[in-house]
Amino acid sequence: MTEQLVARRGTGASRRRRPNRRLFTARVVAGSLFTPVIAALAAFAAWPIYRSSSYILLVVVAVAVAAAIAVVSWVRRWSGWATAGAVAAAVLVLGVPLAVPSRLGAPLEVARGLGEVASGAVLAWKDLVTVDLPVGSYRNLLVPALIVFLVGTCAMLLLSWRDSRVAYAAVPIGIGMLSFGLFFGRTSVSEPLVLGPVRLQAPVETALGIAGLLACLVWLAWRTGDERIRALRRAAASSGVRIPRKPSAADRRRIALGAGMVAVAVVGVTAVVPAVAADAPREVLRSAVGPDLDLAEAVSPLASYRALFDPDRADEVLFTVDSDGPLPERVRLATLDAYDGAVYRTGAGNEAVAGRFVRVPSALDAGEGQPVEVVITIDGLDDIWMPTVGQVERATFTGERSAALADGFYYNPTAAAGVQTAGGGLRTGDRYVLTAVEPEPVDLSSIAAPGGSRARVEPPETLRDWVENHRQGSGGAALAGLAGLLRDRGFLSHALDIDEEDPPTWVLELGDYTFQASASGHSIARIDSLFRRLLEREADERAVAPEDFVAAVGDDEQFAVAIALIAQELGFPARVVVGAYLSASDPDLRTCDAGVCRARDLSAWVEVQSAEGQWVPVAATPQHENSPSLEFTRQRDPQLPTDVRPDSVEEVVPPEPFQEDETAPPGDPAAAGIDLSWLWPALRVAGLVLAGIALIAGPFVVVAAAKASRRHSRRTRGDAAARFAAGWDEYTDAAVDAGRAAPASETRAELAERFATPRGAELAAAADRAVFSRGTLGDEDVAAFWSIVDEERRAFTEGQSVWRRLAATVSLKSFVRQASPAHGRRPHTVERGTRRPSAVRTTS
Repeated sequence: MTEQLVARRGTGASRRRRPNRRLFTARVVAGSLFTPVIAALAAFAAWPIYRSSSYILLVVVAVAVAAAIAVVSWVRRWSGWATAGAVAAAVLVLGVPLAVPSRLGAPLEVARGLGEVASGAVLAWKDLVTVDLPVGSYRNLLVPALIVFLVGTCAMLLLSWRDSRVAYAAVPIGIGMLSFGLFFGRTSVSEPLVLGPVRLQAPVETALGIAGLLACLVWLAWRTGDERIRALRRAAASSGVRIPRKPSAADRRRIALGAGMVAVAVVGVTAVVPAVAADAPREVLRSAVGPDLDLAEAVSPLASYRALFDPDRADEVLFTVDSDGPLPERVRLATLDAYDGAVYRTGAGNEAVAGRFVRVPSALDAGEGQPVEVVITIDGLDDIWMPTVGQVERATFTGERSAALADGFYYNPTAAAGVQTAGGGLRTGDRYVLTAVEPEPVDLSSIAAPGGSRARVEPPETLRDWVENHRQGSGGAALAGLAGLLRDRGFLSHALDIDEEDPPTWVLELGDYTFQASASGHSIARIDSLFRRLLEREADERAVAPEDFVAAVGDDEQFAVAIALIAQELGFPARVVVGAYLSASDPDLRTCDAGVCRARDLSAWVEVQSAEGQWVPVAATPQHENSPSLEFTRQRDPQLPTDVRPDSVEEVVPPEPFQEDETAPPGDPAAAGIDLSWLWPALRVAGLVLAGIALIAGPFVVVAAAKASRRHSRRTRGDAAARFAAGWDEYTDAAVDAGRAAPASETRAELAERFATPRGAELAAAADRAVFSRGTLGDEDVAAFWSIVDEERRAFTEGQSVWRRLAATVSLKSFVRQASPAHGRRPHTVERGTRRPSAVRTTS
């Protein structure tokens, strides 16, 4: 009996052993050539996204590791779950050194890197379209590339090597790899290629598309031809009909027709599609997704400009600019490009002018100009608008919030402006180093207007009349003359009323100054009143001397908007900039003292775009020496019709606390509690690591839980006979998950003999008696039967490695196997597989 059982075990073991697959077959070689071609094209397509040596290293290593995993999985006949586990493990092992190289170092840094790899697998795809290109190795943005080339290459190889039609799924995976670089890439296409009279639009993108299309078509054509040849050989082996070795005329016609169709498609893709889409904007994911910033809804710095001169804030230091060399001329806070007739804002104007606020990965192309490096320290500036100089090339943050500030820094190269979103904006003590380029100065009077630029809001008729009355020349010369004349006939005033006994600081600093009331705001109505005053004064016959024509009262808020509207009337795209002058030769322009910028030092100016695309600044601050003559006009700016209640603050004494700790002396560290500042970063890293583990292990846990639920349902539901039959089903499913074959045509006794477990025959006999006999069975019989089932389930994986036991636990084969005949009955019809001949022979 023992010898017979050993013989059965040996027979079952020999049946479940499957020979390793061969690597050097035609379809494996073809798939091994097709996959690297697609991977190379995908790497080239994604190069504009990264443009770094780290990316090249990642692609090479990821493709090599994916190929190694695919080879081992193919030869060892791994299940899908085992292969997926190996790929997931490779992502975790290679993630830090390849995708987050900045985290290589101490164990804590490596742990943080693993958390960033886990979060990058889910979130970096969105972050990738919010960062300006190229991203290099910024943060964890290489994680998507690691997943694409590691997972995609392994999946393409394993699918293309398959003998079934599922191999064709390698084509959409390859197209997906190629689309990664095209969809996440830049919003503009490559420069046209001119070959004599032929002009090819988007040559790089077109070449990538054609190369990918041809690679897929060639592989598909070879694959279908190989399947057809093998099918004919099988037919010849079974029928004895000889297969001709030379292609027939029909074969040649079919090849010629296919080649012609491919040629027509290539010509269409190369010539027709790029020409038709030449004028259309390129829509990629980057075009539709941007940073989570709604700057159009933010408070305009120009609308709050007048509040900077309030007595309680005018002397407050906002920020300090230091440099080892000479300071630049200006520092800007915000660039405002859209005017709706009431407020000048940013981010709501023409996209071609406004640009996009994007994260700065490492460095930007700042263009040509004078290099400058400054250190900016924030004091009282608590806003999202970030002081910058020139065209920023790189921003390096220091201090406690350096990492958060780097993550929250967005920059608009077109507007040359930056914003900070970390913790709601800048705070006292924030510090950063700006490396920038100061463009060469351009003379305003020498530029030409691009033309075609009109304001979104119609300017007041008074402005147009005043422009027509004083316009001389054209282009920049006309704008320079009108802007200078407006400043000379304007008068500086930052308030509607002042305390003459205790005047504000800005009045005292102007020296011999005669105060004139000025209302705030820069709406169309406010600009209309400004030019109406000018026209009325010019119409007065008593105005003779140049100082007699001074009539417009206001500050940079009104005059900057007025000059921007004038520029747009002359055909110049214009925007308003709020910032500060660090140095100026014009005595009317207020400058920061040695780089220390206070609230009262902020100014506003206008920038206009020339026909060459340069942005040229135009000063807007009016003069303050010649006050409007009261002999002609004794009016003040219109007062508000309602009484404004002055702000008042009542001191409120807080209630006494319920308990006071009088034992702790002031300044005792024990009274401040335990320092737990380290806890949140540690919990965050731990949470990200756990989230990554849950993401990878989640599907395996779901499968194991589903099997446990199925086993519990089979054990407890139904009558005794049904639970006996369900126990046998559980035994059979365990065999299938362990890699055993369970033909639906065999009886329970035959299956028990096939499985060759110690008590399989006993289970088969007990299940048959329970199903076919009329005996009474109790719960004790069911429990004893299921106890044997549990023992036999473990016998299928006994003596195997941990990985094989884990693979059997999460296998899905038992969920999709062909159902066995119910209650041990044979089916009326049995479907048997087609047997392939082991050798192919042809008749002579």
